[in-house]
Order: sequence, then structure tokens, then C-alpha cells
Amino acid sequence: MNIRVRLTLLFALLVASIMLVFSFSVYYLYNQYREQEFKKRLRDKALTTVRLFEDVGGITEELLHDISRNDLTTMYKEEITVYDAHNHVVYDSGEEPYHINANFLNQVRQGKDVSLRDGDKEIVGVRYIDQKKQVLVVVAYAIDKYGISILERLRTILITGWAVSLLMVVLAGWLFSSDALRPVSDIIEQVKNISARNIHERLKIGRQNDELAQLAATFNDLLSRLEDAFSSQKSFVSHASHELRTPLAIMMGQLEVSLLQKRTIEEYQETIKETIDEVKKMRDLVNGLLELARLNDEVSQNHFSELRVDDLLWQTRDILIHHCPDYDIQIEFEEFPEEEALLQIKGDSALLQTAFLNLMENGCKYSPDHHVSLTLRAQEDHIRISFSDRGVGISEADLPHIFEPFYRANSTQYVKGYGVGLALTRRIIELHNGRIWVFSQIGLGSQFVVTIPF
Repeated sequence: MNIRVRLTLLFALLVASIMLVFSFSVYYLYNQYREQEFKKRLRDKALTTVRLFEDVGGITEELLHDISRNDLTTMYKEEITVYDAHNHVVYDSGEEPYHINANFLNQVRQGKDVSLRDGDKEIVGVRYIDQKKQVLVVVAYAIDKYGISILERLRTILITGWAVSLLMVVLAGWLFSSDALRPVSDIIEQVKNISARNIHERLKIGRQNDELAQLAATFNDLLSRLEDAFSSQKSFVSHASHELRTPLAIMMGQLEVSLLQKRTIEEYQETIKETIDEVKKMRDLVNGLLELARLNDEVSQNHFSELRVDDLLWQTRDILIHHCPDYDIQIEFEEFPEEEALLQIKGDSALLQTAFLNLMENGCKYSPDHHVSLTLRAQEDHIRISFSDRGVGISEADLPHIFEPFYRANSTQYVKGYGVGLALTRRIIELHNGRIWVFSQIGLGSQFVVTIPF
């Protein structure tokens, strides 16, 4: 069952239920009103009859006929019966008195408002005290033929009106749901035509202020993110292929040249060393690409543990200096915190070490004196680490792109690299809910600032 049919049925069911309750209420309330009015007429007729009975000392058929014709409205199959204190019939307007239960008469005699129904016949009892202080019971019964006919007519009108209205509601609900869901159909048709080849297309919707417009806008945002992801992936594959092709071409060229003629052992050893250097470059590039791809698949934070940032920085410094003894790395505190908790964060030590290692290595690698200074400061809700060097600097045109994979600033082209390290570093910092940004000027050096929440 599609949404259009479901909405139509639900709408019809809701309206039909409301109309049914309304119709039943009208019918019930009118029936109550009819009964009350008819019983009031019966009581009035009973009292008028018993008063005449008392005044004239008895009522003849001719007298009752004249009174009914001139003064009172005669009801269908109307009968009036008067009972004395001993429940004996002292007067009856019909040919044969209607037999009333003694309990009914006793309740009326006690002053209770009693009435009952026998089929279509409605019966009312009235207590009356005559001039001799005798308690009489007057029972009036008749059939409200006119009121019942109106009630039946009303029932027919309500049932017919309910059925016709239900058909109209179903039709209106179908048209309403069709109009309400037309933008959904338009969205579906537009989405069907969007693929990887035309992912730049965006959804268009006429109504601009409803929930469907918000859905279309959200979907357009999703398409924008997917387009960026596709573009990034395409660029990633293109750059990766280019970076891998270069060392492969160098190795193949060196090996082919070495096979053109016989060479000395020393020459073969030199060729092998150069080939090994290119293989190491490829290994470093592949490792960086794999690490970046793994981080793009969202590393779970469930495995994060408590870490001391200062210890992690010192460990990273020792690792880098062990491989590059000529690097000079200084770590300072702007203000050493009194509580050790202000140096602790939750994170992955291996990933953070990779990020810090990239920032330290870049600072040393692009500085003529291979020097980088780290400043550590604990602030209100995060810890702040700055990596400052006195290197070649980065131009303003390059600054917005340096965290993109495979992007290398023009001022750093003279140093070997692949443009993967900073992209990997930013992804690691973001996974720890942190931020990274850079300040730099050509010829004056750069400062990378990292903040990580406690």
C-alpha cells in the first residue's frame, strides 16, 4: 500500500468517524428531546383530564370528545386512566384499561417521576391530590407517531448524508494526497536521473517553505558532499597514480640501463641502492595513503585511552631525533598547570604520535637550521600546542589548500615529499574533536596550532 492510498484511507477513516459520532449525537439528542416533549404533553393531558374529572364528578365520552377537539391536542392511541388509593380504576378513556404494575402506581403515589415504554407506547404516571385529599394516580399513555416518523426521517437523512459525505471525503482525500505528494514524485523522478556522471545536478522543487523543500535542500547538501567526495577521490587516485608512476619509471629505467651492458660489481651495487631508495619512497607513499584511507573510514573512539600530551610529545621528539640527529626540537610550557589532569586527553597514542611527528618533521625539514619549537598551554576546556619554525614559509595563495591530499606549496617544492602528511594530520586531529590551523609568511616561517579538548 503506497503512501497516497494510506493517507486517503486514514483521512477518510478519521473524517468518517467524526461524522459518525456527530450524526449519532444529533440522533440521540433529538430522540431525548422528543421523549421529553412527548412525556410533558402526556403529563399535561393527564392533569387536565383528572381536573375535569374532579370538577364535573365524572367525564363522559361526549364531554371528553368536545374537550379534546376544542382545547387539547389528541395524541395517537391516547388513553387516560385514573386510579384511586386502592389502585382501582375510577376512570378510563379507552374501552379497556391498560394494566399497570402495582409497583409503578406505588412509586407514582410516593411522588416519584416515573415513566416507562412498552414498544412504541410511552407511559407516564402523575400523582394528583383531589379536594377530598385523596391521592389519585393518573396514567397517560400514547404513541408519538409524529415524533417517531420525524426521528425515522432524521435517521434516514443522517445515514444518507454520512454515506454521501464519506464518498466525497474519499475523493477529496485522494485529490489532497495526490497534490501533497506530487513534489515527492517530482523528487523521485529527479533522483532517478542523477548518477556519478551528472552528480552536479541538483533537485528543484516549486514549494520553498514546506518540509519537502527542506528534504530537497538536505538532499542537495548530500549531493554536494558526495560531489566533493567524488572529486577528492578522483584527485586522490590521479595524484596517487602519478606519485607511484614516477618511482616505478625511475626504477625501470635504472634496471634497463644496467642490463644494456656488463658492469662492475660496484656499478650494480649502486644501481641496487638507487632502486632500494625508490622502493622506500614508494613504501612511504603507500603507507601514507593506506593510513589516510583508514582514517577516512572513521576510526572508532571507543578504543581511545587517557594520554598525557607532554609525555607523548617527548616520545615523538625522541623518535624523530633518533632518525634525524641533526634536527633541533624544543618543547616549552607557557605556564605549567598545577593539576596533571590539565595535560590529559582521551585519544589514540599511535595516531596522535603520527600527527605530531608530521608537524615536527615538516618544521625541521623546511627550516634551514632544522629547528622547530613547540609551545604547550592548558586552557579552559582544551590543550593548545603550537609548532613554530623559521623556514621558507607559505604564501597566502597556498594556505587554503595545504591540508588537501597531494597538495604542495610552491615554496616547498625543493624538498622531497608527497603532500600526504598534512592531510593525514588534519584528519587525525579532527577524529579527536580538535582543530588545526596555520599562520605563515614567506621567508619568516610558519606556525601550526593544534587544539585538542580534554
